[in-house]
Amino acid sequence: MSTSILNHPLITERYFFPRQESFADPFWVDCGDARLACHYTEVDPQALTIVHFHGNGEIVADYIDFLPPLFARFGCNCLLAEFRGYGMSSGQPELGRILDDTGKLLDSLPAPPDRTVFFGRSVGSIPALHAAALWPDAAGLIIESGIADVLERLLLRIDPAELGVSLPQLQQTVDKDLDQKKKISAFLGPILIMHTANDGLVDVEHAEKLFEWANGPDKKMEIFPRGDHNSIMMVNAEAYFGLVGNFLEKLR
Repeated sequence: MSTSILNHPLITERYFFPRQESFADPFWVDCGDARLACHYTEVDPQALTIVHFHGNGEIVADYIDFLPPLFARFGCNCLLAEFRGYGMSSGQPELGRILDDTGKLLDSLPAPPDRTVFFGRSVGSIPALHAAALWPDAAGLIIESGIADVLERLLLRIDPAELGVSLPQLQQTVDKDLDQKKKISAFLGPILIMHTANDGLVDVEHAEKLFEWANGPDKKMEIFPRGDHNSIMMVNAEAYFGLVGNFLEKLR
């Protein structure tokens, strides 16, 4: 179990915005000190499985009614991953332990790496990239409104001194566990990066950095001129899911 400074209560309090909501038939993932209430829809055991990590302030229940049916139309299974402390999950949303939980989640998946696609939105890009680092043979990676510089995001809400560490010490911890550049550059499978030019929460520069760092031969970036951080999917629905559908079709 991680004892990292990333699990400090102040990071939990200021960085995460969990909500609780119940839904039927959760797909439980046992993480030892917490149980994650995920949701799994299977259309074909041999099909690609999309593992979707939602953003901050969101929960699995927000996506149940439309993402699994949509991915089913693409011929894909769908696992909506939940964070500890969110939705029906137990525990507290501690950043370090969310990384630990990602490995437990992968252990529970009914699909092998080469039939799995990781999809991370906003804060969900952190476990999605961590999953890609753990499973470098995964079929593909989709990052939407993702985060390239985790330290920048933490420093918006936390002074290192409040955690009892110096800035260099916090930087060292982030570099060790949350090096987005190292993780995405090591993943050589197909990558799709989507962002909006008008994102006021996570600047579009994050997408540009992630795209620059990606080393795989098959990478694509789409910067939408419409929508913002929280409306990108709905405002650009036709183009957004057209890109996702085309990406998945090439992997099937």
